[in-house]
Amino acid sequence: MTQKTYSMSSFNTAQHALWLDPVQSLAAPDHAQLALIGLSVHRLHTLEDIQKQLTDADWVVVRLDASLERLQAIMALQVQSHTKVPVICRVDRQHLSLAVQAMRLGAHHVLAADEWTVPAWKAALHKPDQKNLIPVPATPPPASQRSVVYVDPASRHLLALAQRVAKAQVTALIEGPTGAGKEVLARVLHESSVRAKGPFVGLNCAALPEQLIDDMLFGHEKGAFTGAHKEFKGLFEQAQGGTLFLDEIGEMPMHLQAKLLRVLQERQLTRLGAERCVTVDVRVVAATNKDLRQAIVAREFREDLYFRISTFKLRVPALKDRPGDIMPLVAQLLTRHAKDDNFTVSAHAQSMLLGYAWPGNVRELENVVQRAVVLCADGHIDTCHLMFDDGHDGLDGHDDIAPAQPDMLARQDTSSANTGFAPNLSDVLCEDEVTALMQYPSATGVGHLQTAVKSNEHQLIMAAIQNTESRIEAARQLGISPRTLRYKLAKLKGGSELPSMAMAR
Repeated sequence: MTQKTYSMSSFNTAQHALWLDPVQSLAAPDHAQLALIGLSVHRLHTLEDIQKQLTDADWVVVRLDASLERLQAIMALQVQSHTKVPVICRVDRQHLSLAVQAMRLGAHHVLAADEWTVPAWKAALHKPDQKNLIPVPATPPPASQRSVVYVDPASRHLLALAQRVAKAQVTALIEGPTGAGKEVLARVLHESSVRAKGPFVGLNCAALPEQLIDDMLFGHEKGAFTGAHKEFKGLFEQAQGGTLFLDEIGEMPMHLQAKLLRVLQERQLTRLGAERCVTVDVRVVAATNKDLRQAIVAREFREDLYFRISTFKLRVPALKDRPGDIMPLVAQLLTRHAKDDNFTVSAHAQSMLLGYAWPGNVRELENVVQRAVVLCADGHIDTCHLMFDDGHDGLDGHDDIAPAQPDMLARQDTSSANTGFAPNLSDVLCEDEVTALMQYPSATGVGHLQTAVKSNEHQLIMAAIQNTESRIEAARQLGISPRTLRYKLAKLKGGSELPSMAMAR
């Protein structure tokens, strides 16, 4: 495979770049800017054009829109032509989440599509020497590895360690809290090993009765028990030549632990009802959210099995302990759950996501992102679209959240006229809350912006409560949760807690 070596001194002579940008043509001033730093640009229109001229190019500059398809195609062309030409990707700012994935695929550098500063382009064109060239993979990495997010320093260290462990033929024990991504790391171990072409088979030991776990793992012969109408190969045999992932191994019954230990030691198993042994060639990766040392003391887990499966231990940190992964994970999850839409996340929402404790880890983050996709109508996620599993929502405690749309009053007045229903405030609120609402100043004339916003907010709350039968309905019309409505009423009357009252009449 042909390789080219570059240094900054080579900019004294023009370097030939193939330029592919189906979105926007290269303007004359931008073309001149590139010429100043020694880049001779040849604009192309299709990937076929690149294929014809790839061997004569010094650089390839390609614009990515919402996917990595063009980069993947260029990498495949390089493999076919047995050459390595460094690729610079230009990415629209709303798709910057692609940057990390592009670098993993082999891109030399990623720039924002509207970036034209000389220092940025010189940094992109800098290529130290041949030994540091990023290798072009002969085949694309597996899909699950392409989607893995390990950006935080703690996560990057864990990934590097896991890839080294994967090369050794040892059992591994992955520890970490529920929802932190233990199975993802198990797949990294599998796909980074020589067994990558073999099957990856998983079993959650806490999800099945112990009788079924025995049968699922080791299999049975035809006629071994009532209902066994044909032979069944257990998961050990199904994972032959690959990896068997035993999740929540701490929940495995004791008698099965003894049987598992025997299989791991002898590399043979006997199906239920069989007379001969079956040799198995399987790598076992186990995972647990329990402290197995304490389980050993409590006689809930076998010590000899513990030492057999924990040849190498890897610990996945809780999401709150790797904050650098949070926003890249959000970008990945938005891509997964909102494939047809482009979403952005406000600075306040990002701050809230980064400051949350995430007791449910990545699994809870995925729930929050999915809810935000459902609640957000304009593609811009703000704090009001964040609903956390502990009941906390993005509106609580934030004075700078914009009130409901101004036309809400008109809609509510119409609704009241149509239904003929206009309850008294005292039917829904307690006396203190009614007093607070009635005494709050109305927004008249020009004054302090924050005061005007709060005044407008209190009028909307009054209107919603007067035109509905319950707090739940009022909160729904206001576009907030009942909890947020209680919080705002408490602030209006100056109290820290609300008095006990029924949610609805």
